[in-house]
Amino acid sequence: MVTFVAGYIAGVFCAIVSHPADSIVSKLNANPGGGVVSAAKELGLAGMWKGLGPRIIMIGTLTALQWFIYDSVKVAFRLPRPPPPEMPESLKRKLAAAQ
Repeated sequence: MVTFVAGYIAGVFCAIVSHPADSIVSKLNANPGGGVVSAAKELGLAGMWKGLGPRIIMIGTLTALQWFIYDSVKVAFRLPRPPPPEMPESLKRKLAAAQ
């Protein structure tokens, strides 16, 4: 479950970061011969972000599934996974002092 959620969050960030550029590329493909600046001006700020919701759902879900499947295969085949992080010594001392 943690892998799925982490993958979904990664997918959401990916969608947000790449959406304006993909909107401009789509506009350039529809109107060959135009430039990036003219396509951005034609779309406007709101136009570059139009359709972000469905993109987040699509890319978030796809990325989450990819991460989940990857991690599940590693577990199923007993492939090495990174060790869990160790608690810092300062936190260990603080917890020991509180007890």
